[in-house]
Formats: sequence, C-alpha cells, structure tokens
Amino acid sequence: MKAVSVVFLLGLIISCASLKNEYGIVKVDETAAISVAELVTQMDKSKDPQTVTIKSPLSAVCQNAGCWVQVPKPDGKPLMVRFKNHFTIPPSTPIGTEVYIHGMAYWDTVSVKALRHYAEDAGKSVEEINKITQPEFKLNFEGDGIKLVSGKVKNK
Repeated sequence: MKAVSVVFLLGLIISCASLKNEYGIVKVDETAAISVAELVTQMDKSKDPQTVTIKSPLSAVCQNAGCWVQVPKPDGKPLMVRFKNHFTIPPSTPIGTEVYIHGMAYWDTVSVKALRHYAEDAGKSVEEINKITQPEFKLNFEGDGIKLVSGKVKNK
C-alpha cells in the first residue's frame, strides 16, 4: 500500500511539474501587457530603455536550451528576447505559443559573434551563419519573466 501511495504521489508531482507555464525571476502581470507593435512605436519615439510586458506568439525558441525566444515585429522581422540570469523555457515549446513576457526593451548593437551564436542555436546552416558578417544596431529585449498561455497556439 505504501508503494502504491509513493508511486501515486510521484506521478502527481511529475504531472504538476510538466504543467509549469511561468519561468523567470518576475511574476508576469498579464493585465499590463502591450502588443509588440505598441512597443516598437514607443521605442521609435524614445530611445530610452523601457520596462514593459508584451503579449505575442512565439516565432522561434532556442533549440539548444530554451535560453532565448523570438516574437514577430510588425515589419516581419523578429524581436530577440534573451532571458536575464539565463533562465530557460522548454526548448520543445511550440512556435506560435501565446506568451506574456516582462522585461526591458532597449536599443543596442548586437555583435557578429552573438548573431552567429543565435543563428547556430536556431539550427541555421553553416552557409547561413557564415553570411552574418556585420553587427546590427536594433531593438533588443531582456526578459525577466515569461508566462506561456496554456493551449493558445497561433498558426504561423
């Protein structure tokens, strides 16, 4: 009987752990969220860093460790979201999963080395990686909390 109870309890713990949908050092407040389009408009007006929560579907997830994600900007280009303190989400998180991400948006130059590293993490070919030869000055986002909206996956 004890063995059955232990197995049941272990199964319950494992199933609860697999249901985790929030990651990071900050609890995300969904009510404060803005769209990525709103963020881009705000950041185009002011080059100062801003702490915000955005809501968006994922367009890419680091396949090595889940240490970064990308969300689409209105121009079709991705907004790279790196996670503060290197927390991760499951690399198996489906593209299109709706998320809320809290963090800081800022303008900065991303080095060739970093761009190539992200391309490698994304599974790009050697040819695609070797085409990266210039740093890019662009909008960046450092997330300190992310909430995956369970069951909400938008088609690409």
